[in-house]
Amino acid sequence: MIWGFAGGWVWLSPLPDTVQEQVDVAIDHRLDGIIVYVEKPGKSPNLYSAGWKNKENQVPADPYALFKIASISKLYIAVAAAKLVNNKSLSLDDTLAYHLPTLVGRIENADQITLRMLLQHRSGIPNYTDHDDFEWSKPQTDINENLKLVFGEPADFGPGTRYSYSNTNYLLIGQILDKVLGYSHRQYISREILAPLGLTHTYGLLSQVDIGEVVSGYHYPYDTDLKEIHHSSPAGSMVATAQDTGIFLRALNDGSLLNNDEQAIYSSIYIYEHTGWLPGYQSIARYYRDIDTVVIQFVNTTGGNSITMTHIIYNRIVRILRRE
Repeated sequence: MIWGFAGGWVWLSPLPDTVQEQVDVAIDHRLDGIIVYVEKPGKSPNLYSAGWKNKENQVPADPYALFKIASISKLYIAVAAAKLVNNKSLSLDDTLAYHLPTLVGRIENADQITLRMLLQHRSGIPNYTDHDDFEWSKPQTDINENLKLVFGEPADFGPGTRYSYSNTNYLLIGQILDKVLGYSHRQYISREILAPLGLTHTYGLLSQVDIGEVVSGYHYPYDTDLKEIHHSSPAGSMVATAQDTGIFLRALNDGSLLNNDEQAIYSSIYIYEHTGWLPGYQSIARYYRDIDTVVIQFVNTTGGNSITMTHIIYNRIVRILRRE
């Protein structure tokens, strides 16, 4: 069955009665493993899984396993920035050149690009992961090497004039946070964001965890396990369980993570949901106000038309929840 036909068939087919039945269906369509977390206030969270945590060793999917959450990491970076703006350690009008003066002449418009523009993906700085020399399949442990890919490149557009998603923005924000703090922003996130929420299964880097606790990742049509490829850019380096991710997302959306001033700053700079993608790893983290529900989905397959299938499965799960 070809991907496009399969996707259309899945989308149009009758909804099953339960989320677990829909999760089970995902595995019939070239998704190796899936984890789903659903949380409604006043009820215990529900965790669902199907397929494989590691298909080579036939280890079943574990809903409590760690997962590379990729660009969902940007939510944590934006929260950290909002807190530091609120306590006057940073200003949204600070320029890139002010905090990282060595980038003047290397990144176009460094003296005009503000922290606000970086946070909102309105800087015009090219996305280093789109560069011809960037290789997803290789470990990305030196963020300076990633940054060098955009040195001397023309801006995609003038600062603040357009929106264009760029991982380079959040790589640079991580560097700014490190400089202002005088220590790693990951330590700050751990102390100021994770610890207050009791999130003991969220980590800044893959190197901080027992690799055996991490879900294996696969890129269709290959069977190579991509679990041990490290990605250290602040734009997408974090590892977490679905439950920890869901607790964070609930707190971000219900106002319990930030005080009123911090929340106002955050609302002005970034979004309240995110998706993530790394080779072998797709993630979706969203809160639905109409049903007051957090839905997290992790899928450990990329390639082919797996993005389409992943979103179809996710949206059908939300439809089931709305029907309840």
